[in-house]
Amino acid sequence: MFSGLYNTGLFAYTTLLQLAAPFNPKARQWVDGRRDWAANLRQKLSGNTAPVVWFHAASLGEFEQGRPVMEAYRLQYPDHKILLTFFSPSGYEVRKEYAGADFIIYLPSDTPANARQFLSLVRPRIVFFIKYEFWYNYLRELKAANVPVVSFSAIFRPNQLFFKPWGNFYRTLLTYFDHILVQNQESVQLLDAISIRNVTLAGDTRFDRVAQVAAARKEIPIARAFKQTFNNPPDNAGQLQPLLVVGSAWQADMDVLIPFINEFDKPLKVIIAPHNIHDDEIDRWQSQLMHPSVRYSAIATARTSLDRNVQVLFIDNVGLLSSLYQYGEFAYIGGAFGKGLHNILEAATFGMPLFFGPNYAKFQEAVDLVRDEAAFPVNSLAEFKTAFTKLYADRTDAARISRDYVQRNIGATGKVMEVVNFFLNRPGESTEDMA
Repeated sequence: MFSGLYNTGLFAYTTLLQLAAPFNPKARQWVDGRRDWAANLRQKLSGNTAPVVWFHAASLGEFEQGRPVMEAYRLQYPDHKILLTFFSPSGYEVRKEYAGADFIIYLPSDTPANARQFLSLVRPRIVFFIKYEFWYNYLRELKAANVPVVSFSAIFRPNQLFFKPWGNFYRTLLTYFDHILVQNQESVQLLDAISIRNVTLAGDTRFDRVAQVAAARKEIPIARAFKQTFNNPPDNAGQLQPLLVVGSAWQADMDVLIPFINEFDKPLKVIIAPHNIHDDEIDRWQSQLMHPSVRYSAIATARTSLDRNVQVLFIDNVGLLSSLYQYGEFAYIGGAFGKGLHNILEAATFGMPLFFGPNYAKFQEAVDLVRDEAAFPVNSLAEFKTAFTKLYADRTDAARISRDYVQRNIGATGKVMEVVNFFLNRPGESTEDMA
């Protein structure tokens, strides 16, 4: 019954996307990217005789979470081929040229026919679903084919459907996984309560990824020069001014930040990286600031010089944010006035106090750092100003705690690879003894 409802709902969802495609660019990418998928996949796999391992990521964030495992797998099993699938255009379009995978495609819609055809073409040796992916028909077909299926960096909460009295269908999805590696002890306990015990507390592979990113950070001369300019020279001669890096800012975040920047009366430089780069939006934000600001692109193309009085630098280029944090003393991470907080670990790894909006409860790292007083959720301008002013005077403890937190949690990738080796070298055995 529930499988029929699932398939009907999936059909309705796909139909709506097809109807929206002529009018919505993301819907059009979703539909066009899956057109003739079987022929395209058959062509990509043509002539391949090596074992194929399949990684699936919903979008870009899950890709970054899975990347350390893909790279570790590549090192340990160089003769295997890696197939990477995405559900969302925001993941596929950004990483469709990722050199760490041999084949990259959109995941075909999870219909029974698609699942059977996809698996008959790929014939995966082992499959990984990263964090939040539970596709009924794919999982059912993989289970029937006795292909090991692993979920990693997963996190569960009591309000999810798996744990509701009426959630039997969703609990069935979890039984199709051969092993689940979770981020926290609460997830272990929730799964144990519904008799899911092929579980390992491994942590989050994003810690491994941000450590890699920090180690390979790029020097950004414009950002360094910006920090070394003084907008109040008599009081700060020869001193670098503290820098606040704002990552993935939305309008709701700027509604707090712009008044704060206008009112804050101590030396401070601010770098702002919008979540989406829209010229008209940046123009509007610049017009609302009472202090001089400049765009990164204007300096990079020498359309303007970096005046020492400029207090705010807007980043209108992609791919810089993770390296920008190295210059900061403070970080504000956007998204938590809306649906969800963006990546705070990229900033935490450099050791600094973190600020964000109120909607952070679904993010374990944010919960942990708030508890440890290295991160500070704010609901309003007044709350942000109070929290920031206090940390401006002394950020030493918060900076140390955030850096140590990342270092302490590195290592989830190694635990995933232990499970991989178990399955590839001891096929057909239960992994309950690994939990």
